[in-house]
Amino acid sequence: MTTRMAARTRETAETEIEVTLDLDGDGDSTVETGVGFFDHMLGAFAKHGLFDLTVRCDGDLDIDDHHTVEDVAITLGHALEEALGDKRGIARYANRRVPLDEAVASVVVDVSGRPRFYFDGEFSQPTVGAFTSDMARHFAESLALNAGLTLHVEVDGANAHHEIEALFKSLARALDDATRIDDRRGDTPSTKGTL
Repeated sequence: MTTRMAARTRETAETEIEVTLDLDGDGDSTVETGVGFFDHMLGAFAKHGLFDLTVRCDGDLDIDDHHTVEDVAITLGHALEEALGDKRGIARYANRRVPLDEAVASVVVDVSGRPRFYFDGEFSQPTVGAFTSDMARHFAESLALNAGLTLHVEVDGANAHHEIEALFKSLARALDDATRIDDRRGDTPSTKGTL
């Protein structure tokens, strides 16, 4: 099997980012963004998606967490798209629903090459530590738009920590399922012949 790995960097006036991603890893991660809860979520994303992930970000946290979270998602999206290559043999579609105590999140994904994003729900508290809760929605959106995913996300619960963690875990499980190689398929999963 071809190695499905990518390393991407992004440098702007707001952030400096390095990301490495191995789609066929063991769930190992090294994450340093300066936002503790975001580091925790990216670690959960790697663990539950069985992705090996390294993220290093030096962002303008003196302003807020927006640029750090958004730019990490952009860079990770580009790495995901690169690691998938021509998408030959992948499952392409997946649907995962993950609970965490009272919260539940659902992610439906199509690795289509046609970026779209839909979100239903709201977060019960405005922040979790130094992480703005709505940045979880924006992370998923930025990832989808930069990786070429059609992504539908739903979140429900009473505790923002649980809601966001369920979102990241369901996103990881859905992406693991959708990007997994199906041994029965030798071509790209599209009647068009390309994604």
